[in-house]
Amino acid sequence: MVIPIHDVNPTRRTPYVTYALIAANFIVFLLTPGIAGSVAGQSDLSQLCHLQAFLDQYATVPRELIHDQLPHLVPTGEVGVGPHGAGCVLAPPDYHKSPPLSVFTAMFLHGSWLHLLGNMLFLLIFGNNIEDRLGRIRYALFYVACGYAATYGFAYLNATSGEPLIGASGAIAGVLGAYLVLYPRVRVWILVPFLLFLPLRLPAWIVLGFWFVLQAVYSSGGAVSAAGTVAYAAHVVGFVMGMLLAWPLKPGTSPPPEPGGTLFGRQARRSW
Repeated sequence: MVIPIHDVNPTRRTPYVTYALIAANFIVFLLTPGIAGSVAGQSDLSQLCHLQAFLDQYATVPRELIHDQLPHLVPTGEVGVGPHGAGCVLAPPDYHKSPPLSVFTAMFLHGSWLHLLGNMLFLLIFGNNIEDRLGRIRYALFYVACGYAATYGFAYLNATSGEPLIGASGAIAGVLGAYLVLYPRVRVWILVPFLLFLPLRLPAWIVLGFWFVLQAVYSSGGAVSAAGTVAYAAHVVGFVMGMLLAWPLKPGTSPPPEPGGTLFGRQARRSW
């Protein structure tokens, strides 16, 4: 696992769409009912019931998406006491859920600060250059298309699953795939945890290629991850989708010149 911190790849315009996506993800996370208790590690049943009710309405569920099997009973957010003790109250839904639309809403939901910050870090570092290359409108459409492809790909591979699928990582994986195609030789500063967070500057094709291989290995079951709830297959599909959509643009894209005298990707100050 590596942590990107900066890429040496100047842009020509302010990445307003990327900033807007990051802001939207943070706002939705902070407004998600019950997320405060989940983030703090508390076990308040009322908060968990509210969170579960919210996710059932706005998260993507593969079984609903592929087979259109909507549940007859869903959590209401209320706590009740039954024969087996306290639990979330179930009732017929008082809303109409559109599974295809839930793919879009799920792209702005995250389950923890670590989940959110990790996704937003990758989007901030690599999204600005893809937005710069595609233009704002095409970039926004590209982002959503990769998110949909990633979610549907994962859902088809897990068509009977009733677990909610959330997160922007499928769409962001598409951004990484496009970056690999368009800027493979651009230098990226990374931190390597197992080397005591030693900073290294490597070509994007090594950084992103390693990331993709790791996702593919995990998705195939060839390795065991501590984060067993991560939808690695969605990352793989989103990444490939991003590469395919960016490939026609490759002949017209050349890596920008690297600024002279850089230090961690920033212009170094001379003391003489």
